[in-house]
Amino acid sequence: MNLRELPKIELHLHLDCSLSYDAVSRLASGVTRDEYDRDYRAPARCADLTQFLARAPKGVQLMQTQPALELVTEDLFRQLLDDHVIYAELRFAPLLHLDRGLDPHRVVEIVDRTTERMIRETGIEARLILCTLRHFNESQSLQTVQLVEAFQGTRVTALDIAGDEAGFPLTPHIPAFRYAADHGLFRTAHAGEALGPESIWETLQHLKPTRIGHGTRSMEDPTLVNHLRDQQIHLELCPTSNVQIIPTLDDWTVHPIDRLYRSGVSLNLNTDTRMLTPVTLTAEYEAMHRVFHWGPEEFAGTNHMALNAAFLDEATKQNLRESLRSLSWA
Repeated sequence: MNLRELPKIELHLHLDCSLSYDAVSRLASGVTRDEYDRDYRAPARCADLTQFLARAPKGVQLMQTQPALELVTEDLFRQLLDDHVIYAELRFAPLLHLDRGLDPHRVVEIVDRTTERMIRETGIEARLILCTLRHFNESQSLQTVQLVEAFQGTRVTALDIAGDEAGFPLTPHIPAFRYAADHGLFRTAHAGEALGPESIWETLQHLKPTRIGHGTRSMEDPTLVNHLRDQQIHLELCPTSNVQIIPTLDDWTVHPIDRLYRSGVSLNLNTDTRMLTPVTLTAEYEAMHRVFHWGPEEFAGTNHMALNAAFLDEATKQNLRESLRSLSWA
C-alpha cells in the first residue's frame, strides 16, 4: 500500500503556521536550515499549548504584504500536492496580517484569489476558514465573522476560534458565533487540546459548531464520546501535533484516535501546523498504519467522514466522493 499516493482530505491546517523552509528562506533571506529548525519549529515535546504557540509569530511576521501572502499560499498548495491531498480547508486569522498597511478585507481577498488560482493550477479543491483567536476581544471576533459573511460565494467558507483555550475565556467570542449561526455560516472551534472534556462541552454549548478542532481529550469522558457520536460532531484530529503538545500523551501509542474511531465518532487525520510540527499528512498515515495497523478500510472511511463534514456544497462533495472512489486504495 503506497500511503503517499492515497487520496487525502485535510480539514485542519493553519496557513500561517505551515511555512516550509523554502518559503521562509525566500521571505527572510539568510535564514539557514539550522535556524529554521531552531527558531520556527516548536520543541518536540512542549510543556503546554502556550509553549507550542510561542513560535507561531515567526511565520505570521513574514506574511504582512501581498507578495508574501501569495507566496505562502502557493507554498502550502505545493505541500498538499506532494501529499496527494484532493481537498483541503486552510485556516488563518486575517487580523494578524495588518502590520504593514493591509486592511483585513484586503488580506482575505489576497489569500482567496491566490487560492482560486492554485486550485486551477494544481487541481486541488480548497476552501478557507477565517479564525478569531482566544486573546481577541468581542469586537475583533465580530469583525472576523463579518468577513466570513462578506466573502460568501468565494472560497471563504467558515468561522473558527483558535489559540490558547486554557489562558483566555470563551465569553467574548459567543456573540460572533451566535452571529454566524443566525446568518447560516459554517462553524468549527478549537477545543479539548489545552483543556479536558469540560472545554469541549462548553464550546458545544455556547458556540454550537458542527466540528471540533482537535477534541483529543474527549476520550476522557464517555458521555461526551457518546454525544459526539450521536450528534455527528466531527473531530479534526492531529495526532503528531497532539503528542507534541498534550503532556498526558507520552507517545503515539496512547493517542485516543483509534479508540474514538472504534467508538463510532466521526473524525479524520490532519497535520495542524506543518512548520511548528515537522510533519506531512503522508507521515500521519504512515504512523497510523505502523501504530494502529490502519489500512484501506480505515483511511477510506475517515476520508469519507471528513468529506461529509466538510464546509462544502453537496454537488462539490459528490464530485470529491467520486474522486475518492475512482482512486486506488489497494
